[in-house]
Amino acid sequence: MDAELLLARERRSIREFSERPVPRELIAAALSIACTAPSGANRQPWRFVVIGDPTLKARLREAAEAEEREFYAHRATPEWLADLAPLGTDAQKSFLTTAPYVIVVFRESYGIAQDGGVLKNYYSPESVGIAVGFLIAALNRFGLATLTHTPSPMGFLSELCGRPKNEKAFVVLPVGYPADDCTVPDIGRLPESETIFWAI
Repeated sequence: MDAELLLARERRSIREFSERPVPRELIAAALSIACTAPSGANRQPWRFVVIGDPTLKARLREAAEAEEREFYAHRATPEWLADLAPLGTDAQKSFLTTAPYVIVVFRESYGIAQDGGVLKNYYSPESVGIAVGFLIAALNRFGLATLTHTPSPMGFLSELCGRPKNEKAFVVLPVGYPADDCTVPDIGRLPESETIFWAI
């Protein structure tokens, strides 16, 4: 248990990826683990689009940076920008082209039956969030780094990835090995005494 706990505690989000190739089988295995997550009424409303093609990654970066420039210049509140400042983020998203893979996670807001009818999905945001947690943990276990990126808004991703209208982009995950000179923000986590409470 101590080894697993240490591994989890050492996981950090990074923004500087190595161009070192990542074995496709590692990505496939991590996605298989993500698909074992629990979901409301077992509807499994997650859809994973894995992008490795450099041209498509470049298109993704261009569109994401356009949205991010608008966000930083006009949409983000001063308080939001102040909270982001310690992380060193800005509108430049080079990790979207440097990371060997980018996984775009979509949430199926409703299903479509064979007869064209609508199938209700229950607790789809919660279900997809759990699956993303499984995915990040699995990738970390395989020695890979990630970053949870949510360009705002994310509507462009549906067209870019060729997804139907009943799916909404949930999160973008660049995946790869950390760059040799990778740095991470000097930030900590809340003490467990402030986040864990036992009612027994």
